[in-house]
Amino acid sequence: MTDALAQAAADSDAKAVAAIREREGMSYLQTVRYRVAVVYLPLGLFLFILLFPFYWMTLATFKSNRELHMYKGWSAMLIHEPTLDNIKKLLFDTDYPSWIWNTMVITVSATVLSIFCAVCAAYAIERLRYRGARYVGMAIFLAYLVPPSILFIPLYTMLSTLELLDSPLSLIFTYPTFLIPFCTWLFMGYFRSIPYELEECALIDGASRVQILLKVVLPLAVPGLISAAIFAFTLSWNEYLYALVFLNSSEAKTAPVGVVTELIEADVYHWGSLMAGALLGSLPVAILYSFFVEHYVSSLTGAVKE
Repeated sequence: MTDALAQAAADSDAKAVAAIREREGMSYLQTVRYRVAVVYLPLGLFLFILLFPFYWMTLATFKSNRELHMYKGWSAMLIHEPTLDNIKKLLFDTDYPSWIWNTMVITVSATVLSIFCAVCAAYAIERLRYRGARYVGMAIFLAYLVPPSILFIPLYTMLSTLELLDSPLSLIFTYPTFLIPFCTWLFMGYFRSIPYELEECALIDGASRVQILLKVVLPLAVPGLISAAIFAFTLSWNEYLYALVFLNSSEAKTAPVGVVTELIEADVYHWGSLMAGALLGSLPVAILYSFFVEHYVSSLTGAVKE
């Protein structure tokens, strides 16, 4: 009993010493000079590099054509003649609203399909404990390393045979080919961190595998679900190559492809409308990240803690 008390006292002293050392190690941040040098300047530089493209797109969106093409007597960093003509041209003279709708439908459908398949695959690999499960998981992840640029020719042939070209289904069925492998690998890590005792207790109580997945495993893997959904949504929203190859008609195009192909006429670049399309097209992803940033960060720092 005495040895146990002595060990507990030693552990508490060690924790106190570690806490004191940690406070002393960060004491240099107490002065304003060091905070500016170590925290504020790097953070300000990072924010400038990150946000400057959005600032430039905003400037070009509300500048007149005369101001965009005349450099003398104008400041490139300010707006002297604000106008809404670029947004008007984008929304009413092109099919941009239908491009955004097509992109949203394709992105949401591909994301839901990919998450469903990845959850089922990851649960089967990690929780059913069959022989060769690890090799199956490794094979799925290696499929993610295959560059999509070398797959669009056989995929084009398959979609042409199925008569799915120039329709949203061509992309809805294509995007999961590179979304499912990564999402499966991500879910495998989360499912592996969930204690098996929880699942065994549910089996003893008579729960089925589907009930365990829906009521035990998935609620504990919410950060992983959100992280995978954000990854799949962002990749599908910004995808360009498959959308360019598989969609031909103007009304069927997605926003990344339509903005580039319809607002560039030979050597004439409609910069104002181009920047307006890029700015409006980036808003859904930015809003998505702003709502789920806490869950996304937690998914990067660790899964379920036992």
